[in-house]
Amino acid sequence: MLRIIVAAAFVTLLALPAAAQTGDADGLEDKVEGTVDQARETQQQLDEWAGTREELELRYRTAKANVAYLRERLARQQDKAAALDDAVAELNRRLDESGRLNAVIEDTLSVVLGRLERAVARDLPFLPEERGARLAGLRRELAEPDVGAAEKLRRLLEALMIEAQYGETVEVTPRTVTISGEEIHADVLRIGRLALFWRSPDGKRVGTWDPVAGQWTELGGGDSRTIGRAMEMATRMRPVELIALPLGSITPEVAQ
Repeated sequence: MLRIIVAAAFVTLLALPAAAQTGDADGLEDKVEGTVDQARETQQQLDEWAGTREELELRYRTAKANVAYLRERLARQQDKAAALDDAVAELNRRLDESGRLNAVIEDTLSVVLGRLERAVARDLPFLPEERGARLAGLRRELAEPDVGAAEKLRRLLEALMIEAQYGETVEVTPRTVTISGEEIHADVLRIGRLALFWRSPDGKRVGTWDPVAGQWTELGGGDSRTIGRAMEMATRMRPVELIALPLGSITPEVAQ
């Protein structure tokens, strides 16, 4: 480029008349040198711009690649965000359903406990303190908001199992029974949930619990030996054998 500019300057010089060439040689030389300097500066600027252009083009290509990469990442993040939104919506749905189920379970547990309390109240009067304390504690626990429904259900099932096991066991316990206003310290034989019999320490007086009348009654002396044998078998002081106990009439319970 510089060579072309210098050549053009010499062509211009040769085209001038000879007199002008002689008279203005110094001025022309100055013009030529100025033109060459200007051309040199122009070429230097062009070279610098070429380098700057290459740098800008590289930066542009890099930025363009980054934009494509960021767009791809943005698309992936948007997909993840959509998946998370769906997961959160599902969790909220499950929480709502869980709350509804918990309310249903709480109501059901309360109903079952009420039936158990009524069944115990109608049942034979054995272990009143133990059974009453268990039911009272269970009632308090079912009303406790910090206790989960699963734990409440477990405790209720545990109470039901204990009550059910009473029907499969026999035991003899000392207690006070009231016969016609008279308090008698006696040994009480419980045969499952079927019957309760009592006997005075001297063995002379025996009786049973009358579920129809809801009170303790006294039996004749002829049943003393049979009830005594049953108590000995219950306490494993005598081999188990078949005996006939005066169960009386049994009134079927009405389901509540």
